Amino acid sequence: MLMRCVVFVLLVMVFGSASALDAPTPAPNVTVKADAQRTTSAGTQFVVPADWTIHTDGNKITLNPPEPGSQVVLVDVKAADVDAAVAAAWKIYGPAKTWPLHDATDSAPHDNWDRIKVYNYETSANDKRGVTAVAYRHDGGYTVLIYDVASAVGEKRASQLRAISDRLLPKGYKRESFAHKKAHPLDVERVEALKAFVEEARKAYDVPGVAIGLIDHGKVVFAGGLGVREIGKPEPVDADTLFMIASNTKALTTLMLAREVDQHRFDWDTPVTQVMPSFKLGDADTTRQVLMRHLICACTGMPRQDLEWLLNSRDATPDTVLKALAGMQPTSKFGELFQYSNLMAAAAGYIGAHALYPHMELGAAYDFAMQKQVFDPLGMRLTTFDYDRALLADHATPHGLDVDGHTAVAGMGVNDSFRAARPAGAAWSAVSDMLRYVQMELANGLLPNGQRYVSEPALLERRKANVAMGTTATYGMGLVVDHTWGVPVVHHGGDLAGFHSDMLWLPEQGVGAVILTNADAGVFIRGPFQRRLLEVLFDGKPLAQGDIDAGVKRLKAQIAAERKRLTVPADPTEAAKLADNYRNAALGSVQVQRDSKHAVFDFGVWHSDVASRKNDDGSVSFVTISPGADGLEFVAAGKPDGRKLVLRDGQHEYVYDAVK
Repeated sequence: MLMRCVVFVLLVMVFGSASALDAPTPAPNVTVKADAQRTTSAGTQFVVPADWTIHTDGNKITLNPPEPGSQVVLVDVKAADVDAAVAAAWKIYGPAKTWPLHDATDSAPHDNWDRIKVYNYETSANDKRGVTAVAYRHDGGYTVLIYDVASAVGEKRASQLRAISDRLLPKGYKRESFAHKKAHPLDVERVEALKAFVEEARKAYDVPGVAIGLIDHGKVVFAGGLGVREIGKPEPVDADTLFMIASNTKALTTLMLAREVDQHRFDWDTPVTQVMPSFKLGDADTTRQVLMRHLICACTGMPRQDLEWLLNSRDATPDTVLKALAGMQPTSKFGELFQYSNLMAAAAGYIGAHALYPHMELGAAYDFAMQKQVFDPLGMRLTTFDYDRALLADHATPHGLDVDGHTAVAGMGVNDSFRAARPAGAAWSAVSDMLRYVQMELANGLLPNGQRYVSEPALLERRKANVAMGTTATYGMGLVVDHTWGVPVVHHGGDLAGFHSDMLWLPEQGVGAVILTNADAGVFIRGPFQRRLLEVLFDGKPLAQGDIDAGVKRLKAQIAAERKRLTVPADPTEAAKLADNYRNAALGSVQVQRDSKHAVFDFGVWHSDVASRKNDDGSVSFVTISPGADGLEFVAAGKPDGRKLVLRDGQHEYVYDAVK
């Protein structure tokens, strides 16, 4: 509570140093039917997402989604400095509730903004919302973008929130574009520039190991590693080192489906229930609409609901994964919004495999189908779903950050839980193998010997837009096509505990790349790596290094700010109030273990130390902090004779009851 009071006083103190820009008179609320380009009073360009309402009042623009209680606000101000600009914007916005500042850090300037600063505010789990402000400066003036959005709306409409900022540009500015430009070849000098960039980024983020691969017009121009497989050990990463590639597995799964389309097992527009009559979602109308192309399109309205198998994976099987879909309800209309569902992607793989081998167990059928349809034909000799085989081979160890921000070996428990949903992200692979896949994509379905592996129409159908991801990217079937910089970049990222990766290719330039990392901080290298590749190819503005430099500072600041809020180990008085066992019908059991130094939440397949945090609303949270298992927040609730733990994801709330 003291921190909130201090921050509030500081904000009040700087209000007087800023003044509002002259602006038009208030305009009525207008609901747009399609994404609409608009400008603020200062001429800043932005997009109003489809079905959102816009209200203009002087220099303040308020954007509201269809759901009540959330808003995005843009305010133009003149101010002595960036902090004063943000303070003035909050005063003009005038929310019903104010929030204490969690951290404030600069982002790298881009798009002709000469300064960008991000302010994150403290909210508790019970608040069920996120609050952020971003200040953009150009020619001495500021446009401040405030997000005050309920968590459920934020997850459901993440792609539309991205749309608002996708084209947030100063008055009259056009973003740098590489369209119609000839790419330089990836010669020795440019390859070395990319390697040097990745190596410096790896060191800056303290990522133990990175593997990268580069292709230029069908030829592998580099495949190798930087750093080590495990912190504190000398074995280096090389081109054959296995990493978990996480959601990059999805594109390999849809490649299997494309082969089946060629084999006339089904076509992209075959209803799923014709291929597997038992397929069922929680909504009958949605079930009827799902065609084979929709299983992995992130466009059906089915929400992300990962906790139900991540936390209850002890007895999970491919069959139980499919059955879990029958209890899931869509939260948006079919084809309306990008909503990422790992369970739907898992169903894609299992249903495709069932079409090939209907009498085999689903997991075995999928593993066999992927081997015969994808790995063997492409020569991906190392890629596997066999964890034991991978861990006995040349493999990278996953790493995370401990509660103080230090790199440490991460447990594999969370990653183990992915086995039952493996078509969505449980493959192990190496750069040498992933480059073979990217070569085939760049050759539009041909193998290096010129043999046709998959038809061009079946292959390219996977890249066609099914749903928008903001205004510059679309999602196909396990593949993203991004036009942010004027040229199409096809890619997909992958994220699991301690493993973060990306594969990408530029179809028009014949260039491809793969990056695999063995630490959670590796997620912050992927985007700058893609940007640096474009800079090297097209002599682009040098933005990527700034993204790395600012990102490292932002991560450290966020970790330090959060660490101040936590009690580590958990407050023994609060931990003593916990029951020994809790259970939730959807998530399974939690066993609480306590001693003088630790409090541990054990979920069966994996476990984690927990810290405690006293929230401003009087509640107490227990937060998992073990590397590779961190980030889950359980709020203690109930009375002594009916103790409970409350866990939330973006759109769902789960209540654990104490059991004897």
